[in-house]
Amino acid sequence: MKCPSIVSRFLRSQEHEGVDGDASSPPVAKVIVSVDPLKSNDDDNSATEFTMEMAGTGPGDGLKSYSMEMSKDLVDMSVFSESSQGKLSVEGRILNKFDVRPHSENLENYRKICRERTKKYMVKSRQIKVIDNDTGSHMMPMPGMIISGLADKKKLPIKASDMKRTRRDRREMEGIMFKLFEKQPNWTLKQLIQETDQPEQFVKDILKDLCVYNNKGSNQGSYELKPEYKKSNEEPAPE
Repeated sequence: MKCPSIVSRFLRSQEHEGVDGDASSPPVAKVIVSVDPLKSNDDDNSATEFTMEMAGTGPGDGLKSYSMEMSKDLVDMSVFSESSQGKLSVEGRILNKFDVRPHSENLENYRKICRERTKKYMVKSRQIKVIDNDTGSHMMPMPGMIISGLADKKKLPIKASDMKRTRRDRREMEGIMFKLFEKQPNWTLKQLIQETDQPEQFVKDILKDLCVYNNKGSNQGSYELKPEYKKSNEEPAPE
């Protein structure tokens, strides 16, 4: 099951709370299966709809309901378990894959959360360091002192292509990408690599989750946000 980060964090937090092994722990979510008998067909998945509702308050901010899209296009996988004695057992096979996304009625709340998260990661944190010796005497030039910067030969600047790019945190990178797409709706891969200074494969992985690629039209060769991530054109009027 592939789900938004806000859902995965919520499920992990519930797992840690129930680590004491209490078998009576309440469920963290429920899946509602809706079948349309008029469309019922063994080869047609459109007849069945899956909806996941989080228990309690869910992840918060009113995001309790999520749509689940089922597909069978996945690599054969099996589920294993390990006992306390280290014995492995096969529990079953994975036959279907589910892609979880916010329900249509929650899209506006989800966009609001994405925008707030983007603003949070775009704010640079500042640190204040207190200097014990504020007289500056250690910085005053003394007779016979040789300034190393003048003695050394001028070093050639390091080319950008020679520097190894370091990956940012994925959530931080998603926030930066959302901010860039607020500035303009379409970006090429080369432009995004230059703007973010991140490895090409890492940028491609982010684009695969957040964007769609334009194969034709006036924006051919560029990326734009998926519909569920685009900022609403009409902001709600202030109360």
